[in-house]
Amino acid sequence: MNESVIQSIKHYSSEYKSEHDLDRIINAIGDSRIVLLGEASHGTSEYYKIRTELSKRLIEEKGFNIIAVEGDWPASQSVNKYIKGYDDTKNPREVLQSFKRWPTWMWANEEVADLISWLKEYNTNIDRKQQTGFYGIDVYSLWESMEEVISYLEKTNSPDLEKARKAFSCFEPFNREAQEYAVSAGFLGSDCTEEVIQLLSSIRKNKEHYTSDHEQELNLEVNAMVAANAEHYYRAMVTNDEQSWNVRDEHMVESLNAVMKSYGDDAKVIVWEHNTHVGDARATDMMEAGMTNVGQIVREQNPKEDVFIVGFGTHSGTVIASEEWGMDFERMAVPPARRGSWEDAMHQAGNFDQILVFNDENRKQFHTPLGHRAIGVVYRPQYEQYGNYVPSLMSERYDAFIYVDKTNALKPLQLSDIIL
Repeated sequence: MNESVIQSIKHYSSEYKSEHDLDRIINAIGDSRIVLLGEASHGTSEYYKIRTELSKRLIEEKGFNIIAVEGDWPASQSVNKYIKGYDDTKNPREVLQSFKRWPTWMWANEEVADLISWLKEYNTNIDRKQQTGFYGIDVYSLWESMEEVISYLEKTNSPDLEKARKAFSCFEPFNREAQEYAVSAGFLGSDCTEEVIQLLSSIRKNKEHYTSDHEQELNLEVNAMVAANAEHYYRAMVTNDEQSWNVRDEHMVESLNAVMKSYGDDAKVIVWEHNTHVGDARATDMMEAGMTNVGQIVREQNPKEDVFIVGFGTHSGTVIASEEWGMDFERMAVPPARRGSWEDAMHQAGNFDQILVFNDENRKQFHTPLGHRAIGVVYRPQYEQYGNYVPSLMSERYDAFIYVDKTNALKPLQLSDIIL
């Protein structure tokens, strides 16, 4: 372990004891318009709770009006409609039943239910044009998004309806099985690329004829975008992992930009995604593999002062994850961080919760590459030392870091009819 890193953490970090200590993050964010909040796993309660507190303050104190998450667009629209008063669902837990795609626990959990309850109450007391929205910017909902497009085009008697039906019929033989389509498109050359690209192009060309409601217009455009980009993602998935990763993260930024554009000059967005998406890829070994991510692209597309990235991590605790893709989730133990890792350095600097803000004064003090733990929805703690640590220049990857010494698993809602 580089002792100088530990000493630098001791010097520049501050203890995180209460919500008031988040002032340091809020102050450092300043006038940024895009704040990316990470997480080191998709199953840790503290990450969700802290992001909720930060989001509430950014909305109330700095006028942020968009929360964009690593979730499906159609399911997230159920949340968006609920918090903006467009439907009469009474219970946020009922709204979260929309998140039926595995891994459901990412968004269908008690921690997110608390966030949604707060957003609903907050929006109730302000003008509709100034309400905060909730949007899913991930790429996976190909079939659901196609259905949303067709449903809207049918209601409006659109000339693009036949293009949409043609695109959807191209996917029908695969029985909503993404893997089947991926194999067919990736290895057999039987794909639906032309159909979805034509549909997206036509909708963008004609969107001014559909509606003057910016929410409906945005919903149509992004669902069409999902169809086009998801087709590309699944086509690349079986042949090139790096390319499929890039397609996914580029889609998330494209969706994010579409949402911000729809909100106009006042758009200020909070992004909730895993550290591997929000932490700048150029500060990791992802760059050597030809991979990019949301954090990198957003930084490249915007002035430096407009973007602020917060990473998260822990030394040990518990987490919700699964041993295999599609299997039931488990409450697993997170072992103590690997010796020599970033999380180990934070723990050695002080076995308590900490906040560390990187700035021009101290960035060079944290320019030693260290392994930084990343836990996915599939997790095998006994093998994590072989594949769960990403070499990172922490002060380049993030603008701030929140360290929770011992974390706890989040509380999933129980759902039925799970979609893989």
